[in-house]
Amino acid sequence: MKGSRKGSLEERLQRLDAELAKKRAEDTVGDAAEEKAAESRKGYAVAMKLSSEFIAAVIVGAFLGYLLDRFVGTAPWGMIVLLMLGFCAGVLNVMRSAGMVASPHPVDRVAGRDAGSETKKDGA
Repeated sequence: MKGSRKGSLEERLQRLDAELAKKRAEDTVGDAAEEKAAESRKGYAVAMKLSSEFIAAVIVGAFLGYLLDRFVGTAPWGMIVLLMLGFCAGVLNVMRSAGMVASPHPVDRVAGRDAGSETKKDGA
């Protein structure tokens, strides 16, 4: 009786180990799928941020151009010029957010100079 009991216990342990191994394999597949979905959501979030920055700049430029034309009477030139400026500002904002263009250093912005245009002070 003791032998059959010990044998059945070992058999149950082996069956349990097999089931646990199968569950762990399924969990790793699920974890990989969740990581891929998280990366996809992150990409969508970045795309929405960049597109909203661009669209907002264009809309603000168009609105300011409309207001300028309305109050000063320069139709359609205010709208055209400020719409183009809004487009350029939108492109610049997207490039800065994407990391393609570095933002100016705050010290250089306050001093009104570009960091790359400084000359050496030793006369060379």
